[in-house]
Amino acid sequence: MKTNILNGFFIALMLLALGSCKKAGFGNYPGGVPYEYIAIFDVRNIYKGQDVTLTREALAGASYLYAIVTSDHAGGNLPEGMLVVQDNRRNNWLRGICINMGAEAAKYHPGDSVKIKIEGATLTRKEGILQITGVPNNDVVVTSSGNEVTVTKIDAGAILANPNMYESIFVMVTKAGFTPVPPEGAVMKDGEYVNDGFATIRLVTNPNAVFASDPIPGLAVYKGITFNTEDAAGKLTTQIRPRIKSDLISMGDISLAQPLIITGLQRDPEGGDGNYEYVQMMATTSDIDFSVTPYCIVFTNNAGASTPLGAPANGWATGGQRTIKWNITSGVAKKGQFFYFGGTAKMINGSASTPYTGDSWYGKQFITTTGYFNAGDGGLVITSAFGSATSTPSGPFANSGNPSGVAIFKGININKESIPADVIFVSLKGTGGSLYQAAAGATAAMGYRITTNDWYDAVNPDNLNPQPFARMTTGALGINTKSVPYRTENLGHFDLLGGVYNITLGRWTKARSETEYVDLSKTSTWAEIEAGDNVTKLVE
Repeated sequence: MKTNILNGFFIALMLLALGSCKKAGFGNYPGGVPYEYIAIFDVRNIYKGQDVTLTREALAGASYLYAIVTSDHAGGNLPEGMLVVQDNRRNNWLRGICINMGAEAAKYHPGDSVKIKIEGATLTRKEGILQITGVPNNDVVVTSSGNEVTVTKIDAGAILANPNMYESIFVMVTKAGFTPVPPEGAVMKDGEYVNDGFATIRLVTNPNAVFASDPIPGLAVYKGITFNTEDAAGKLTTQIRPRIKSDLISMGDISLAQPLIITGLQRDPEGGDGNYEYVQMMATTSDIDFSVTPYCIVFTNNAGASTPLGAPANGWATGGQRTIKWNITSGVAKKGQFFYFGGTAKMINGSASTPYTGDSWYGKQFITTTGYFNAGDGGLVITSAFGSATSTPSGPFANSGNPSGVAIFKGININKESIPADVIFVSLKGTGGSLYQAAAGATAAMGYRITTNDWYDAVNPDNLNPQPFARMTTGALGINTKSVPYRTENLGHFDLLGGVYNITLGRWTKARSETEYVDLSKTSTWAEIEAGDNVTKLVE
């Protein structure tokens, strides 16, 4: 009996102790002290469409933000009174938010590290912008200055698809041009929308901004902070506001105009490749009569230990087992219609499949009657040798996963300095082969030159430094690495490089698809790769 009384007494004491610890602690952590800082990611998630008073309970026990200032009001182009900050405290996810401080916001500078007490303030959305209001001036403390400000390189399509995620973030869109094309003499305040090849997004320039009267560049890198606006239905749309003059970086005289573009690849037909691989193309601005304006098409095949070994010292003109060239000197590529270069078999998916019966095919005999692979039309440093009499001849594209590719050139004479009119690479992700070698001492850089198009940048849009080669690194990945994924199914998948090319702008306003393909059969018709929503289209 005495033992039971003692046990009950001790249990009561333990419950009392636990209860007192609960009162002294926070939430579900008795006796624990919550961290005083909260991530912007978590603050943004508190808002559910209604104003929220930011109590310690709402903030999971925290009281402060600790973030980097991105706003700069010296340029006169940001919403007045908004101090914009960003952090990546939650799982390295970068998020931003506005602190509505009135005139005091202009006193802070990009790179200031600030400690902001938000306990007791209000989280609200006004005029589309999620913001914190009610923060006294003395509750913002600069702890250091001159810190690096992270800028997120992103395409406009991703921003518009996730307006809440990218709101109040310092971003950078590249290769962007105003649409519609501004008249001659137009200045920044005259323009409203830019397109970067992925989407069209509003770029706001206030009439009193310091760069408002600057000429509109033909093509540029635009940095700025994203702000949301809200329509009558409550839907968020995003705009970019450059902060200062240096947020506008002209890309000079770079032109993306391409008179002939690559729109699809048949690089591994069902069954033997032999004489059945082909490239689909399209003329953009006008018909191209190849008897008057000849072109050439060059394939690179870097399978296995292709010779010459190492990076191609002469680029597309290397020859050997690395590149092969054919000239296109007759026929017409009609504006907006598909034109083909391929084997003389002219089948959609290898032997016994549907033949091509149109008049827009330029055929070459890939495999000779003696079983050798055709050496092409010559004009390269080393005579091309893509096959042998002792192995089953394949097409010009590699079947190894190492990068292969195709480039089209205006004219029939090329050398290591020649720049393609268009180029597309194919590779198994993470594999490379020797495509590029950096300059070392007296040895110049060598590799396959690319052009500035929707996939590649011959000039670095971040700093305007030249980067003229594919995969500019000593490893498998690096600059200009985009490629069509290599697939090994041997089922005749046609790579559908569908996009939207704007003739007036002379550029892609919707980049070509990287992964779309048509699963062809032997009975497939040519309409399957020439019609539908996902094929390349021209617009004006």
